[in-house]
Amino acid sequence: MKLRLHFVVDPMGWLCISVVFGIWLYNTFFVPKLVLFPHYNEGHIPWAIVVCYYIASGLCLAALFRASTADPGRLPADPHIPHAEREHWELCNKCNLMRPKRSHHCSRCGHCVRRMDHHCPWINNCVGEDNHWLFLQLCFYAQVLSLFTLVLDFCQYYYFQPLTGLDQFTTRHELALLRISALMGVVMFGGMSSLFYTQMTGILSDMTTIEKMAHFSNETYGAKRSWQWALAEVCGTRWKLLWLIPLRSRQPLNASHQFRSHV
Repeated sequence: MKLRLHFVVDPMGWLCISVVFGIWLYNTFFVPKLVLFPHYNEGHIPWAIVVCYYIASGLCLAALFRASTADPGRLPADPHIPHAEREHWELCNKCNLMRPKRSHHCSRCGHCVRRMDHHCPWINNCVGEDNHWLFLQLCFYAQVLSLFTLVLDFCQYYYFQPLTGLDQFTTRHELALLRISALMGVVMFGGMSSLFYTQMTGILSDMTTIEKMAHFSNETYGAKRSWQWALAEVCGTRWKLLWLIPLRSRQPLNASHQFRSHV
C-alpha cells in the first residue's frame, strides 16, 4: 500500500490540529488511568472494554493523521486532458490552470482541488475528492470516542463500584480531571455529530459545502443516487467494511473526468 503524504504550511492550521490532538491525548491518557485500569484491576469491568476503548482511540488518531496528510485532490500544473473530456474542464481565474468542473481554488492552500468540499483548519487540509472519505471517518470515530468517554465518565460516579486502592494523585485530582474530560466529550460529540450530519446530507444529495453556499442545484450534476452508491463513490470501494478502515489507498469507482490517484 503506497500512501502519499501531503502537508499544508499554515501556522493557524498547525495550532488547530494541535488542539484536536491535545484533546485526543488527554482523554486517551487520563480515562484509562482514572477509570479503566483501576476498575479492571479490581475486577469491576472486563478486559474487552479496555481493548475497545483503545481500538476506538487508535482509529480516531489514524483517521486524523490520514485526513490531515492525504492529498485532497490537488491538480497538477500541466494536466493531460483527453480531447473527449475537454467540455468537462474549465479555466481557473485565480491560478490560470485548467481544472475539471466542480473543482475549486483554495485561497488558503493556493491551488485547485478536485471536487473541493471546504478547507478545514482542524485538520489543516482541504477536504476534497481524494480525502473526503477520511474526513468522514474522522467525524465518525471522533463521535464514537467522545460518546465512549462520556459513558465512562458517567459510570465512574453513578454505576461502577467504589475503588479501594486509590493513589494520592487520583484521590486529589480525579474529580477535576474527569470533569474536564466530560466537558471535552460533550463539545466534541456535539460538534462532530453536527458536522457528520451535514457531510452525510451533502454526500447523499451530491452537493459539496461550497456548492451549497453558492446555491448550486444538484440537478446540474445528475439525479440523486442511492446511499450505498453515494458512499461507495466517496470511499472508493463497494466493500462496506473498507469504508471504516483509514489505512488503505483509494481508487475512484468512476474514473471518467477524474485523475486516478493513490491517497
